Parts: sequence; structure tokens; C-alpha cells
Amino acid sequence: MSKHIFHLRLNCTYESSENKVSVLDVEVFTENGWQPLELNEASPGFLIFVYSIFSCQHTHMRIQAGENGLMIDSAEGDLKLLASDDWRLESIDVAFSVKLKSGIVTDEKTGLIIEHMQRCPVSVNLPADVVINTNVDFV
Repeated sequence: MSKHIFHLRLNCTYESSENKVSVLDVEVFTENGWQPLELNEASPGFLIFVYSIFSCQHTHMRIQAGENGLMIDSAEGDLKLLASDDWRLESIDVAFSVKLKSGIVTDEKTGLIIEHMQRCPVSVNLPADVVINTNVDFV
């Protein structure tokens, strides 16, 4: 029995005080190394599902940062997802490294941002036994 491992990463730049996405590049790790993520009608459904988790986490991170007075210059994100051989989710690790334009980071703000990320609509609909680790570092 083999596990299914998905690894995605993103690089994003932002504009405006609402942390609006300016440029977003997402890649997926394949047997041929890192490849641009290009979703279309031929994309595997589970990969679309994995990206929906990542996208939801990213959206909540950038919106909550803005609502906490943190204007983002750029961010790098990383998502690793492990599923069993029968495609049951086992664990998700998502991390963002965020470069700020302005704002003062506090542990309280970081905690609120992570809390909101963990309550994104996709994440709250995952099975309760899935281990989800969420991290945001501001640099």
C-alpha cells in the first residue's frame, strides 16, 4: 500500500491596502519536478480538491492580514497533503512566509490570522480526524 502525497507551492505579490493579488504563480511537485499548476477539464479531481484547500487558506491569510493592518508585499506558500492508499486525507501542512509592506506584527494578530485560516469554508468541511498544521511567518 502506498500513500498519496501532494506538494504545492505558491509565490504571490500583492497591491493595494486590501492585499489584492497582483501576480500569483502556483506549482505542483510531480515525478518531473516542479511544474506550473494548470487546472483544466483534464485535471485530476483530487488535485483540484487539494488546490481548493490551498487557495482557501491563502485567501483567508491575505484578507485577515489586511483586516489586521498588515499590508503584504509578497508571500511564499507551501502545502503538503498526505492521503492514504484509498484516498482518505491523513494530514495537511500549510505554511506561508509573508514579506510585509507595512504594519506591525504581534502574536495576537498572527494567532487571529491562523484561527481564521483554520475556519476557511474548505477546511471546516474536512473530516475531523485530519491533522492540519497551519503556520504563518511574517518577515
